[in-house]
Amino acid sequence: MMTAYLGGSAFQTVVDNPVTAYRQLVQQYAKNSEGKLVDPKVAVAEANVVFRKNPIAASLSGVLPRLAGVCMKRVPKFGAFIGISFLSGKDGRVGLMEATGASILSAPFINPIRIIEKQQRIQLKTHGKIKSVIEIIRESAEQRFRPLLRGTTPLIAHSLASATLGLVGQPALQSHIQTKLQTSFMLQSSFTNLLASCIVSPIYVMITNPISRLEVIMQTNSISGKAITLREAVKELRLDTSSFGVRGLFRGNGVGIVKAIISLSLFHEGRILYKYVERV
Repeated sequence: MMTAYLGGSAFQTVVDNPVTAYRQLVQQYAKNSEGKLVDPKVAVAEANVVFRKNPIAASLSGVLPRLAGVCMKRVPKFGAFIGISFLSGKDGRVGLMEATGASILSAPFINPIRIIEKQQRIQLKTHGKIKSVIEIIRESAEQRFRPLLRGTTPLIAHSLASATLGLVGQPALQSHIQTKLQTSFMLQSSFTNLLASCIVSPIYVMITNPISRLEVIMQTNSISGKAITLREAVKELRLDTSSFGVRGLFRGNGVGIVKAIISLSLFHEGRILYKYVERV
């Protein structure tokens, strides 16, 4: 089960990275160089400019930390996820309790990777290149690596929603769809996987998009600068909402839904493929 989860994660990580990077930039550029909030359309336009000028760098930004995170992030999360299931006598079957435990226990391992991934993209707009991992680690080392724990609280909430809807809800929904429709329409596993992801993803993104905004706000400011607290991040999100309404609250929501559908479908396709190969 662990091999299947890790294989699915690696497959999904490589393919969905350009969409992941684009979504972060749309959310990151919510402020201009003077620190003032801008209309979501302006942020989208700036993200488009960055991608047009540096398509390869932008698309590949953060992919190495994310791939490293497949082990450093997923092993603790999936290990806790599966381990709690077996300890509770469910023999690998997972539910809300497993998702909650895994989200809390894995957060200290996941958060540093997510920050490094986001920090790699902060210079794309001004310098046209990604920031090196070594430089990010050196800057954080000057503060005893404390910056690598910024945004842990919203990450736990984000991870819980991801585990509950993505790892528990999606497979259950796919199984239900297959049971109801396959006998009549002979729907293949890949199609029912995509259909289940299309249903789950909008719900997941509506829940997590504001949480993702908090992560971006807290994790994309300068490592050498003053940390943005959760309270300050919430205040900024409220200001964005009061200034631009729902569009301000849900910056990157449309891109997030596309990303979630791609990511969730690829993860489960990879998971099933690796599980099949392992059996063979």
